[in-house]
Amino acid sequence: MFKNYKFKDYDFKLILYLCVITVLGILLVNSAQPENTKKQLMGFIAGLAIMIILSFIDYHIWLKIWPVYYFLMIGLLVAVLVKGNTALGAKRWFTLFGIRFQPSEAAKILLILFFAQFIMKFKERINQWYMILIMVILVVPPLALIFKEPDLSTTIVFALIFLSILFLGEINYRYFIALAAVGIPAFIIVFLLLIQPNSVLVKNSENDKGLVEGYQQLRILAWLHPDEYELEEAFQQQNSIMAIGSGQLTGKGLNNTGVNSVKKGNFISEPQTDFIFTIAGEELGFVGSATIIILLMLITMECFIVAFKAADLPGRIIAGGMGAFIGFQSTINICVTTGLFPNTGIPLPFVSYGLTSLLVIYVGMGFVMNVRLQKQRKFNND
Repeated sequence: MFKNYKFKDYDFKLILYLCVITVLGILLVNSAQPENTKKQLMGFIAGLAIMIILSFIDYHIWLKIWPVYYFLMIGLLVAVLVKGNTALGAKRWFTLFGIRFQPSEAAKILLILFFAQFIMKFKERINQWYMILIMVILVVPPLALIFKEPDLSTTIVFALIFLSILFLGEINYRYFIALAAVGIPAFIIVFLLLIQPNSVLVKNSENDKGLVEGYQQLRILAWLHPDEYELEEAFQQQNSIMAIGSGQLTGKGLNNTGVNSVKKGNFISEPQTDFIFTIAGEELGFVGSATIIILLMLITMECFIVAFKAADLPGRIIAGGMGAFIGFQSTINICVTTGLFPNTGIPLPFVSYGLTSLLVIYVGMGFVMNVRLQKQRKFNND
């Protein structure tokens, strides 16, 4: 299980990035919601320990049970719909051993591990049309279950991770061109229909069979016409933009409790999770916000560098898949808080409060670090 790795090959640079950004996150969580600071700190310590242990275990061992990951992913997503806790109209969590667990976060890692070995196993036939069809069919159930919660933002990230896996798995570019030729016009048509009054795509009651919920349509309309919804759906996002701008260069300082601060005035909800970047902008200013963005970019780039140098195809998919996970999710979260995307709830990796998100992503980084060690070990043996 454990191999003779060399100390000099260990990715200490990546550990430094992870520790710095997570500590920044803990400080921001402490400012936004102090009662959750201890849990986030314990999550960091546990996540770091798990990552280090996983980094020394050959990832090929975990891939031997690759079919289990798919059924575990489906099982968890079904369980949350059946037995999950309802909050704000969504079933995304259930309580496990006293800890609030979000299956859709774990599903991202399980998806990467499953397809890393699936693509390797069928590598010789992976560009046949029927294999592409099989992979699409396999990804539809988890996508549908996450969408059903409802969790549109995670559905989008999940789909983007899947497309990244296909790209990393050396799927012929012609399939991506065909997907773009069909997908882009279809997206534009659906979007235009979605923003129409009384759209058939919008579900406004339990008896409707629309594609999205009514509140999701309102969020899109508020994004397009913020002035018309400034006291309702656009209220939180507009406050986020103003708060980030008010931080100017160096911010108002951590734990700022001024009457005009977004957390003190309850100008945004869930500041410790989906809008943690707002707290960073207000209290740490441009310097702190840019530091978080740069750290996330460095972590994402490090994952892709590891993927590029991976010893084999599964290693490339694991490292690159984690890079896509962190990159896409970070982009969506930050774009929402700055008004570039419609308001949708999704945590900022390593920074937002949430034990499931933090632990899952550290598990993924443990695999990435082992992929790097495997590459170095193979190089040294050669």
